[in-house]
Order: sequence, then C-alpha cells, then structure tokens
Amino acid sequence: MKFIEEFKSFAVKGNMIDMAVGIIIGGAFGKIVTSLVNDVIMPPLGVLIGGINFTSFKIVIRQAVTDAAGIITTPAVTLNYGQFIQNFLDFTIIAFAVFLMIKAMNRLRTKQEQVPAPPAPPKQSAEEKLLTEIRDILRTKQQD
Repeated sequence: MKFIEEFKSFAVKGNMIDMAVGIIIGGAFGKIVTSLVNDVIMPPLGVLIGGINFTSFKIVIRQAVTDAAGIITTPAVTLNYGQFIQNFLDFTIIAFAVFLMIKAMNRLRTKQEQVPAPPAPPKQSAEEKLLTEIRDILRTKQQD
C-alpha cells in the first residue's frame, strides 16, 4: 500500500503532469520541425545539389526477387543512408531550436534576477533616533 501512496503523491505533485505536457508539446514541436526540414529546408537544398532528394539515397545490398508474373516475392534489402541524413538534419535543427529556446529563457531569468531590490527605508535623523530612545526609556520606566 505504501508504494501506491507514494505513486499517488508523486502523480499529484505535478511531476507527471509537467512531464506529460512536455512530451505532448515536444511531439507537436517535433512535427513542426520535421515539416520545416522536409517542406522548407530540403527542397532548396535539393535544388542546390542538383534536385536530389536525400531520402532516395540508398545502397542496394540485395536486389528484389520477382516471379515470372513480375510480382515481388522477396523485397530488396537496402541501406537507406539518405533517410539517415534526413533524420540527422531533423535532429540538428531540433537541437538548435531547443538551444535557442533555453538560451532565451535563461536570458529572461537573468533579467528577472537583476530587478533592483526595493530601496531601503530612509535612515532616521538624529532627532528621530533621540526621540525613539526617549520613548523606549519611558516605556521601561512605566513597566517597572
């Protein structure tokens, strides 16, 4: 029973909720970055390198086997290094975007920490100090 109570305490504290929100937003952010890479960055890059699509880069290790009717009985075995290049570029862009986001958050946090403290109350004048001392002496005499 203690295990269940600990888990309930953990879940209610917000750790799991924070993690779930992070995963959901991360998944959505990943889709945005994937679209950015596939739809915005890769087409011009493909044009620059001669209209080549990275995802089509592959090395055929074993050709597909077809029967007399032309139906593939055994699919080809390929090494899809173009897809690896695409995924590596996705990762690099995501990592750079997260870096920029964390850098911006740290900058905001630093600015918040640099907010000046409220000014200290003004120092008492010599007359106020003297009056305060007299008041305190009178209080101690009244209590005796």
